[in-house]
Amino acid sequence: MNVGIGLPISDPATLLTWARRADAGPFSTLGLLDRLVYDNPEPLVALAVLAGATSRIRVQTEVLLAPLRDTALLAKQAATLDRMTGGRLVLGLGIGGRDDDHHVAGVDQATRGRRLDQQMAVMRRLWSGEAYGDGVGPIGPAPARPDGPEVLFGGFKPAAIERVARWGDGFLAAAAPSWAGGLFDTARRFWKEYGRDGAPRLVAQVNVALGPEDVIDEARASMHAYYTFTGMADRMVAGMLTTPVQVRDAITAFADLGADEVMLYCYGLDPDQVDRFADVL
Repeated sequence: MNVGIGLPISDPATLLTWARRADAGPFSTLGLLDRLVYDNPEPLVALAVLAGATSRIRVQTEVLLAPLRDTALLAKQAATLDRMTGGRLVLGLGIGGRDDDHHVAGVDQATRGRRLDQQMAVMRRLWSGEAYGDGVGPIGPAPARPDGPEVLFGGFKPAAIERVARWGDGFLAAAAPSWAGGLFDTARRFWKEYGRDGAPRLVAQVNVALGPEDVIDEARASMHAYYTFTGMADRMVAGMLTTPVQVRDAITAFADLGADEVMLYCYGLDPDQVDRFADVL
């Protein structure tokens, strides 16, 4: 079972410390969420910096809101980061649910799912070295992997999970084990229906904080602020895991469901949490 670290977003300047500690530890991946109208670092820029400060750990968008971005430029950015990191980029993609993000990007929220499908068709073609089309040639550089960086899709509805089989390499489930099992089964079912070889890579995400009470309180406050727009922030914060036993039990539960990796998503800024999580593993 691989275990990654989802990075806090409140202070970008601390992320280099988090990344270097995680790279020196037992962790597989660094994850960073995406929003536009929020006080968070832009994930592709931030992960490029973190990749340059580390040597082996993967860097993952969790998830990048692709419909907010220009397709050709996103394909070029992802291919560049994948190539320069030697294939360490994992491109987690989703459609997002915030009106303000879509408004400022000039994207119709009602058609964001269709836009993502169209984007994936273009990006897969560009990553394979084909011409853009309409008299426009290829857009490089070539990614480290022949068909582009590893792509995970996040989401909860069947249409979102179907993209895993149609366009992706795996599924990112931001859900408790009691819910994630059904989502994993749906991803596996679509994978078979599309005749894909092997199995989708299954990645789980759980919100965590370890340390003194002030660290946990800060994490809860940050997470609550981030999810206030959902109207369910209290319930989501209540599900945060705050003890080593809870974290260890969650990892075991996801392993029993067949997850390949668990991302421990952090909202508190204290980088000593990296060492605390390492002690749990």
